[in-house]
Amino acid sequence: MDLAQIAAQFEEVLGHECSPVAVFLLGPGVDLGPFAEWRPLQGHRYCQALMRARRGEAVTLGARGLACPAAAAAFGFRPLPAQLANGKGLVGFGIVAEEGFGRAMFEGMSKLPNGSLQLLALSRLRLAPWLPDVVVVEGPAESLMWLLLADLNVARGSRRSSDTAVLQATCVDATVIPHLEKRLDYSLGCYGCREATDLAPSETVLGFPGERLAPLAAAVGRLAERAVARSRTKSAFHRLVTR
Repeated sequence: MDLAQIAAQFEEVLGHECSPVAVFLLGPGVDLGPFAEWRPLQGHRYCQALMRARRGEAVTLGARGLACPAAAAAFGFRPLPAQLANGKGLVGFGIVAEEGFGRAMFEGMSKLPNGSLQLLALSRLRLAPWLPDVVVVEGPAESLMWLLLADLNVARGSRRSSDTAVLQATCVDATVIPHLEKRLDYSLGCYGCREATDLAPSETVLGFPGERLAPLAAAVGRLAERAVARSRTKSAFHRLVTR
């Protein structure tokens, strides 16, 4: 599989701002190989590591370098702090009105088993040394809509669904869930990634397992033949306003 070619196709159809990011979930004791040469990040949230990778950097992020406690819990690096687990932290941030709401959000959080990872490695898909565990795509909602429609085609028309708490959009919704459930998941974003990165108000995020990359790329290519271009002409809208 030519990852650079697929990445170029995605960028051509979806837009260059939708450069797909390859995410590698490296377990304990795994030989880091080429990832040992990538830039290790310190004091970064996972969403910020994604931002750097999307902009062209090849980076790694481990338990010590991961600054977000919620993401650290989702990746199994360390337990969730009590102030978050009991819901008080989310009340303090103004995200929920009652502590019970916050507790429920974290109780339902998908997460990797404790100690199952030693390192996260992220880069643009075109720079990835081999097929990643997860591919994350951030970009305008219209662009990601086509990728979601491609996934519907791969699923033979089965309606698509999203699992989100409007919290941990990049770490849980776009990475952990796709990895654990072997499916595409999408989100409108969250408080954290919108506050901590350059994600634009009009942009959002989705992720899917690397093993679905080839069929999704083929489906995106078919959509580009007619549907994408025709929709973007907005011809029906222009007929409405000019008649």
